[in-house]
Amino acid sequence: MRTLLDAEGLDGASDAVRLAVLVLASRTPAEVGVVKIRTSELGRWIGMSASYTASDVVSGLRRSGVVSVETEEGEYREDIGLECRVLPLWAAQGMVGHPLNLSKKEYATLQRLFEAVMAPGWKHRDGSVTPAGLIGTRTGRGAATDRLALLLLVLEARESGRVRQCGGTVDTKRGRAAVTVARLLGCSASAGERVLERLEARELVLRVRLRTASKMAHRTRLMVPAVAAAHGRTVTDDVQEDCAEDLEPDFSDPDVTAGPSEVLEAAAESQVSGMSVTDEPDVADPDVAAALHTDHPHLVTPVVPLQLSGGFSGEGRGADGSRPGRACVREDQAVDGESAVAGSESPVVEVDPLRGEKPKESPVDEQEQVGGTAAGASARLTVVGGRKTQQQGQQELPADLDLRVALTPVSWLWTKLNRWQQDRVVKATKAELAQLRQVLEWAGQAPSVLAVRLTFRLEETGGEALIARPFGWITHRGLVRRPSCSDVRCDDGVRLDTGADCGNCANVLHSRRAWRVWVAAEVDRELPGLETDAWYRETEARMRRHAEAEAADFVARQAEARERAAERAAARAEAEAQAAIERERAAAEAAVRQAVACEDCGRERSAGLCEPCDHRRQVEVLIGEAGRLAATWSAAPTDPVAVAAVAAEVRTAIEAAIAAEWAQFQQITGPADLEAAGPDAVEDAAAHNAMLTAESAFAEYRHEALVMLGRSEDAQAEARKAYATELAKPWHRAMPDSDDAQRAATEAAVKAQTRTAEHLLAVRLEQLHTQARPEPVRPAPWSQRLPELAARPLDTDVTKAAIT
Repeated sequence: MRTLLDAEGLDGASDAVRLAVLVLASRTPAEVGVVKIRTSELGRWIGMSASYTASDVVSGLRRSGVVSVETEEGEYREDIGLECRVLPLWAAQGMVGHPLNLSKKEYATLQRLFEAVMAPGWKHRDGSVTPAGLIGTRTGRGAATDRLALLLLVLEARESGRVRQCGGTVDTKRGRAAVTVARLLGCSASAGERVLERLEARELVLRVRLRTASKMAHRTRLMVPAVAAAHGRTVTDDVQEDCAEDLEPDFSDPDVTAGPSEVLEAAAESQVSGMSVTDEPDVADPDVAAALHTDHPHLVTPVVPLQLSGGFSGEGRGADGSRPGRACVREDQAVDGESAVAGSESPVVEVDPLRGEKPKESPVDEQEQVGGTAAGASARLTVVGGRKTQQQGQQELPADLDLRVALTPVSWLWTKLNRWQQDRVVKATKAELAQLRQVLEWAGQAPSVLAVRLTFRLEETGGEALIARPFGWITHRGLVRRPSCSDVRCDDGVRLDTGADCGNCANVLHSRRAWRVWVAAEVDRELPGLETDAWYRETEARMRRHAEAEAADFVARQAEARERAAERAAARAEAEAQAAIERERAAAEAAVRQAVACEDCGRERSAGLCEPCDHRRQVEVLIGEAGRLAATWSAAPTDPVAVAAVAAEVRTAIEAAIAAEWAQFQQITGPADLEAAGPDAVEDAAAHNAMLTAESAFAEYRHEALVMLGRSEDAQAEARKAYATELAKPWHRAMPDSDDAQRAATEAAVKAQTRTAEHLLAVRLEQLHTQARPEPVRPAPWSQRLPELAARPLDTDVTKAAIT
């Protein structure tokens, strides 16, 4: 597996492509070395859809060069049938000692391993069912990564199910187990932690805490229960170590543990051990002498992962899962070493005189005695410390998925809020999610980004137990964005969209440092010889004046920005009002136009022209154009009589076609249906049928005109010139009679002939339109018109007016 994953073509490839290479390798027949598989089946093996596999995974396999892919295309030219050859396996055949030179038995073992881990499951025709593998039901986003991670963990696990973890310094926030998974996958520690959490949620891996003789949890072991169960072992976390005994390292030093692509040292001892998990000495970490620290004990039964009611540590606190009032609460554990702790009836333990504590009663016990209700009730009325009655909030997070994801880190604080406070928190969370969606490139990341913010704020505070006022902390510290600069994507100096350091913050810091250097140089230049204290006071005073000036400038710029925003809002409102007026005016004009009767037939409310009349006008135009198209090649454009004769023939033919189509339509529809539709519907159908027939005839006449004009002498001459020109090109001179040269010359001639025919058609149509257009009548000059006007007799009224 390491050799295949280390192939050069897989550098930077997605986990789906890498896993597809391994799946194809496991499915490769030992005899031929070529695997045939459908795209949908390959997608089921890697947990992806058939469309994603065809579009992304198959193309990624081709780009990698690790797998040669020959495909069979489907109905939409997608890859449905794949014939693949894993080139490293093919090249390693016959090479003695090569890790990819596998025998038939090794191929069979590899295939059985993949089927056990990630087989998608099948239902056979005879009704029998082949169950899916360990992670065969995991599909969708991140499924390929989870499957690849589980496969690598299974290969790294010993017979006991234990996975040797990486050595060296690791991120303490993530843990050594998460870093181990990250190095196996070649990803970041945070991504490895998310993969590990998903595998834990499916009970495929366990993180088992070791405990010392003092009942305190220590290092974590990463276990694969399925591997242990396959060897008849059990996985328990009740593992103890004796710190007083000398440690004998039975395993190689973890600092040289192989990463995702390293080869184990030959001197390292085998990972296979004949002892059970509970008897193995704990020497996996080099820092075996590290100081022990307290941690919450886990309650895990053999081969079953831990099941916590709320997903948080401290399960043994009782039904309501509340945190202890102080650290001594956990000291009331049973003496026999079991991990059960005292119930939630009284979190106050017996008084220890060595701590200097005074006995007192717990207010929680008093509240339970007064209320008399269960601690896990979802909503109730309580009276605490003489305060007014208030309704306790819900114990569960909101049902909305985005809110649930965002508020998961503070789920314990959520249970401490009343109904009113929970409503305010939900409102504030929705507002913050809305702002994040506007900033992030992918809006779906907003809940997870807000959850990460709450997690970091809890780490700054020191944990939920140190928060005295949950509502104030959540609304005023946990949820709010704390920008370190003016960038809306900045939160505590980190970019929200990329997770990297904010570049604008670095610029601000650099500017401030440069300004301090400039002020210090100015003080040295203007006041030389100052003592250190005086120089420092003068520098700080000037820096304060500069900061005050910057603050005043910032306030002024904010005021100016508010004014500009108000002006833009006013202009926007004015534009919207004007647009509303224009829409109303347009709607009124449209209503007036709609009320006008048809000009041709007089049908009411037809906007001046009804649909049948419009179709008839279009038919007349199409018939006229079709006649001109026919006249472009069958008659001389300068002979009006011949053109008119051709146009008449075309009109007769198209009208006959329209009549035939309408008769056929009447035969298909039937007289009863036509009578039931009404006269208006029949008229509309006839006009529409005539327009469709005329459009079809127009297209046919145009095609015929192009064909006939393409046979003209001008078009043939252009085709011959283009043919000769193409053969005269330098790359065809050597072999003008070759198939390629003849094909290229023929294509050039056809294109030239088509262009010439189109040009001739356009020129002749323009000539026919000009002849059909009536010439404008020019008025006679006044020198000719005045004698005619003077010879006309005047009317009686005009004569009387002239005499008067």
